[in-house]
Amino acid sequence: MPLLTLDEFFDGNDDEECIAPNQWGYGRPPLAELVGCLRAIEQREDVAWVRVQPHPETLDLGKLAGEAVAICTTADESACTAWIEGFEADGVIPELVDVYRDIPEVPYGAIVWSVVWD
Repeated sequence: MPLLTLDEFFDGNDDEECIAPNQWGYGRPPLAELVGCLRAIEQREDVAWVRVQPHPETLDLGKLAGEAVAICTTADESACTAWIEGFEADGVIPELVDVYRDIPEVPYGAIVWSVVWD
C-alpha cells in the first residue's frame, strides 16, 4: 500500500477509531486535534514530510485504518517524542513499520521516525 498524505487520510474522515483506536477514549486527543498537531509538525522547517502508514487490514476492513504516522525529519528521537506529547503514543521508532510504496524522497541527513501506538 502507499503512504498517504495527511489530506488523503484525514480529509473527510471523521472516524475517531481510524488511528490509534485503542487509545481513543483513553487519552488520545480527538481526531481533529490530532490532525491539527500533525499538520503543525509537517510545517516545521526540520520536517521534510509527514505521512500516514495504512494498516495492512485497511483493504479487508473497507475503510481507512492507520497503523502509524511517519515523520521524515532531521530532528532526533527526543525532539520527535516531544512533538507527539499528548498523543498517547508508545513513542517513535526509526524507519517505517511495514513495507510501503510511493515513499517520498528522504533528504540527506534526515531519518523517518514512525509514531506508533500499540
